[in-house]
Amino acid sequence: MILQRQIEELFRQEISVLDRTQALRVFKEFIFFLNRGEIRAAVKEGEDWRVNSWVKMGILLGFRLGTMADASIDSRFRFFDKGTYPLKDLSLEDGVRLVPGGSSIRDGAFVAKGVVCMPPMYINVGAYVDEGTMIDSHALVGSCAQVGKRVHLSAGSQLGGVLEPVGALPVIIEDDVLVGGNCGIYEGTVVRRGAVIAAGVILTGGTRVYDVVKQTVYRKEAGRPLTIPEQAVVVPGTRPVEDAWARAQSLAVAAPVIVKYRDSKTDASTALEGALR
Repeated sequence: MILQRQIEELFRQEISVLDRTQALRVFKEFIFFLNRGEIRAAVKEGEDWRVNSWVKMGILLGFRLGTMADASIDSRFRFFDKGTYPLKDLSLEDGVRLVPGGSSIRDGAFVAKGVVCMPPMYINVGAYVDEGTMIDSHALVGSCAQVGKRVHLSAGSQLGGVLEPVGALPVIIEDDVLVGGNCGIYEGTVVRRGAVIAAGVILTGGTRVYDVVKQTVYRKEAGRPLTIPEQAVVVPGTRPVEDAWARAQSLAVAAPVIVKYRDSKTDASTALEGALR
């Protein structure tokens, strides 16, 4: 791909020596396709997700090329940011329900038709949010996070972002996932189709997830992200600290637990969100 080669070449050059006019032209083409969802920071190949490092290079190039610009609404609502990353230019025809009240979507994020954005929420550059998804109040879709169809990201939940290193996998949320309130999903965690993440669960690269149904433990391993299986229902849990003093103090650390896999009863409860659309 010509655009990929151009981005990679420009990314390797020092900002002081690159042809700024040409670089901005290439970046403008890059951001056009990123906004349309035709290029993505990560793509699914078979059952695995692969990072498109060059897409992250393009996003970082935009920050390097950008200069500070006044993005103020008026004299009382003052904002200043890189001129290469204004707010996303949405129109009624885009079919995104962006409810008034302090939400922002940064340019370079793809947001499909039928997405609902409840205030205040934020979608960062490089993110991909597919059809029918709801981003609830005080929720974050971090840079390059990939969110599938019909996902509900509940109030206060956070999907961590990642730009560097460029080879790092972003957070992946596949189709039909429910992420409960005040959850945190970070460091390239993959949540497979149909999973339910109960309120308050935190998933990171260092988290161990205990599956009491299959009697196994999921964790991040060399070259493999922490992956939550399809249809799993994950709730907050604890495990004791294996130390004599800690045991004496009855100390425990967080340990998310898969207590079941989705059935018709679970599906009925999560389907209630459809009434809000």
